[in-house]
Amino acid sequence: MKYQIQGETLPVVVCQLEGGEKMITEGGGMSWMSPNMKMETTTNGGLGKAFGRMFSGEKMFQNVYTAQGGSGMIAFASSFPGSIKAYEIAPGQEMIFQKSAFLAAEAGVELSVFFNKKFSSGLFGGEGFIMQKISGYGTVFAEFDGHVVDYELQPGQQIVVDTGHLAAMTATCQMEIKSVPGVKNMLFGGEGLFNTVISGPGKVWLQTMPISNVAGILRPYLPSGS
Repeated sequence: MKYQIQGETLPVVVCQLEGGEKMITEGGGMSWMSPNMKMETTTNGGLGKAFGRMFSGEKMFQNVYTAQGGSGMIAFASSFPGSIKAYEIAPGQEMIFQKSAFLAAEAGVELSVFFNKKFSSGLFGGEGFIMQKISGYGTVFAEFDGHVVDYELQPGQQIVVDTGHLAAMTATCQMEIKSVPGVKNMLFGGEGLFNTVISGPGKVWLQTMPISNVAGILRPYLPSGS
């Protein structure tokens, strides 16, 4: 499989497949394709994995596209202004994504739910609690909100992130959701009640415009329901 990521504000990844090669995406992920791409809807690993994907922000069923009778082309566009990133997945090279970051992948890639180890703190930490673990073999494409900035953390090095800005990290990183210290800070600081602390070693990708932040800004301007 060969690919090219095109566009800046609303990017698209265009994949060129050899005959018999497969791509997976959730329903509605395909943007355009050549006529020889065959689609099959599947739980892709059984109901257990399907429920795990649902809890991590994805749909239970996935679509598998196969190039039949020769090479084929399929494109996956982002659903929000931002960035598309490609990652190579293999044993020992697993990734953790924010909810709903998965766009498409080669058929050897597997999605599962990732829970923060500190359940009590994560339960009240909002977006940072349930994430996606990406494992298996192959290339995976993720869509992130806004521009993406990455940091390489050394062993024991930490970065404190407003929860919604965490886009992805290598599975070697550790994360902990902590409450903002001080009652006054929590009530009047305007930064929310929780932050996510990421510890190295590993790499972290941060997004500049979480869609949850955009929704919060727009909410006062939207008509309220009757």
